[in-house]
Amino acid sequence: MKRIVIFASGSGSNAENIISFFREKPEVTVAAVLTNKQTATVLDRCERLNVPAFYFNKTAFRDSDTVVRLLKGLQTDLIVLAGFLWKIPSNLIEAFPNKIINIHPALLPKYGGKGMYGDRVHQAVKENKESETGITVHYVNENYDEGAIIFQAKTDVTPSDDANSIAQKVHQLEYEHFPKVIEKLLS
Repeated sequence: MKRIVIFASGSGSNAENIISFFREKPEVTVAAVLTNKQTATVLDRCERLNVPAFYFNKTAFRDSDTVVRLLKGLQTDLIVLAGFLWKIPSNLIEAFPNKIINIHPALLPKYGGKGMYGDRVHQAVKENKESETGITVHYVNENYDEGAIIFQAKTDVTPSDDANSIAQKVHQLEYEHFPKVIEKLLS
């Protein structure tokens, strides 16, 4: 059985979608969800879905091997960043080479990098009058949003779209494709 650990910083809608997808697949399990926010709504979702969840602070994440040891103890095959906003430290990348993936709410290399997440990305897409946007699933390396691209999916952006409607279109792509990309990587 393959074991996924999801990292999330916010509401956890993508985490819940991934957990629900793999509930129907006995060959893959979501072993745990980790978060860097004690008040993240993802913790409530995990409680409701009966998935173990752990909180960690900056010291445990950046200045020690606490998180690496936890992940190894969970026998993690793949780390999935689903709305996780902190940069991944080098000790974690080294411990799990090509085993950490992220989803970004734009077609990288456009609209990536430090500070480009969520509504900031959708607003930039609107302001720059893009005709399309989408999602990028990529491997995580030492730089924000610069790891090798695994998968992209596109959606049209119309002149009448605002940041909220763009976000809704992008979320639909995330929900549709992210679990399938994870499944393919694990097979």
